[in-house]
Amino acid sequence: MGVIKLKNIRTFSYHGCLVEESKIGSDYVINLEVKTDLRKAKETDELADTVDYVHLNRIVTEEMAIRSKLLEHVGQRIVKRIFGELPAVSRIKVAVSKINPPIGGDVEAVTIEIEEYRA
Repeated sequence: MGVIKLKNIRTFSYHGCLVEESKIGSDYVINLEVKTDLRKAKETDELADTVDYVHLNRIVTEEMAIRSKLLEHVGQRIVKRIFGELPAVSRIKVAVSKINPPIGGDVEAVTIEIEEYRA
């Protein structure tokens, strides 16, 4: 087994419950970790024998481009797409962070984290 991580994927998106958030947008950072079997890829040196991190990044950026009120919702959409499109993935951990959230305080970021296993 093995783990593939994409660290600090940066997007500018329009998530949030406030009307202003849908207009002005915010910066986001997403961290993704997937568990998969890397044994064959270690031997063959072929992309077809592993989980392509370009595909993972595309799923994250495409889902981040679709507005949600809640970070939990966009995080779950990322999980569902990865499980749906990449059958070799057995576990997903995704963290979605909104940078400088509009919560009336000096807060660097707010983060939700979801961890799910393939059923």
